[in-house]
Amino acid sequence: MTANTFRQTILLPWIICALGALFYCYEYFLRISPSVMTHELMAAYDLTGAQVGNLSAFYYHAYVPMQILVGLLMDRYGPRRLLTLACLFCATGAYLFAGNYGLGVAEAGRFLVGFGSAFAFVGALKLATIWLPPNRFALVSGIILCLGMIGAMMGDVLLRVMVDAIGWQTTIYVASGAGVCLSFLIFLVVRDSSPTSDSEHVHVISFKHVLVGLMQALKNPQIWLNAFVGFLLYISLSAFAELWGIPYLEQAHSLTKTHAAYANSMIFLGWAVGGPFWGWFSDFIRRRCLPMTIASTGAFIMACVLLYVPNLPVSSIYLLLFVFGFLSSVQILIFAICHEASKMKIAGTVIALTNMVVMVGGSIFQPVIGKLLDMEWLGVMVGGARVYPTYAYQLALTVIPVSIFIAIIITFFIRETHCSIQHRVKRL
Repeated sequence: MTANTFRQTILLPWIICALGALFYCYEYFLRISPSVMTHELMAAYDLTGAQVGNLSAFYYHAYVPMQILVGLLMDRYGPRRLLTLACLFCATGAYLFAGNYGLGVAEAGRFLVGFGSAFAFVGALKLATIWLPPNRFALVSGIILCLGMIGAMMGDVLLRVMVDAIGWQTTIYVASGAGVCLSFLIFLVVRDSSPTSDSEHVHVISFKHVLVGLMQALKNPQIWLNAFVGFLLYISLSAFAELWGIPYLEQAHSLTKTHAAYANSMIFLGWAVGGPFWGWFSDFIRRRCLPMTIASTGAFIMACVLLYVPNLPVSSIYLLLFVFGFLSSVQILIFAICHEASKMKIAGTVIALTNMVVMVGGSIFQPVIGKLLDMEWLGVMVGGARVYPTYAYQLALTVIPVSIFIAIIITFFIRETHCSIQHRVKRL
């Protein structure tokens, strides 16, 4: 093999997919930023818990409805230009969010971040379908998820340090500049087609064929059941780790802001380790549903212990949060299932449909949990921010174990694909 062949067939595909994953890492960094600066946002804009939840959820108000359109655009035009523009939208939104021009502008900035982020995960998976072997899709999905969780961990830990050192606004300004640099890198390196792709892997197809595939996917109950499991399991991130986990750990377990951020990052570390593991393990045993059932049961137990067992040692909290994240990350297998249940040409559309259902959780439960907290607020304020009692968090966050329990039941109704694209749930 010549050096040029090595670069074209081995090195370049991984570099391109790594850039897609890096964008996902970056947008996740921005996504979870409100969880690190909850008290700062409350004080800056005089917000209640419900209002903080609404501000954070503006990300999802853009992200969720964009998913179907993102899938159609990815399958029609390819990821290069779309990911470049999407990264610029994220950077612009971050700049507006940090500008302190008023709550309306902050909400608009958060909306733009969600709009750009809508392209990240689907775009990264679309690059994987174009450039990497299809029999490693579950593992690659896990690796992409891992990088996203690294971005979230950086958000929890690095953002807390930066906010304490230079303030929350300057911190987000720095993140905005980093996004501009990343967008140029994506435009220069990413390509929309592989020179070794056969006709089945070519992404440019007509909107008519994409829409036909989408309609068939919408009529397939297995696609919906699979997506709903993903929605329920992802609440561990969208409702807890991405917003309310840090203030809960501060109040219920008496951790400092810094220690709560470190502890909360253990959930993302668990997802980072678990994503690739469950992808590999599922490929190894050639089963998708069984790992989801077993791991979800374990996640349910971990959630109950974290919420309802008092006086846990700090070391145990760190371990429980890591295991909770590790087990919940089995959710990544839903994307392997929808990939195996659809034609390669409309993979982006079906993945986007699934991801849309998954991400509805953040849009719904972030403000709902905030509203439940406000209902139990006793009037205590510290530094201009509301402080809620422990029992209020336990009541509001009960949605997490309940959701996981429902997901466990649904896994018994999803047909096993046995890791084979030929063994389709229903060929789309």
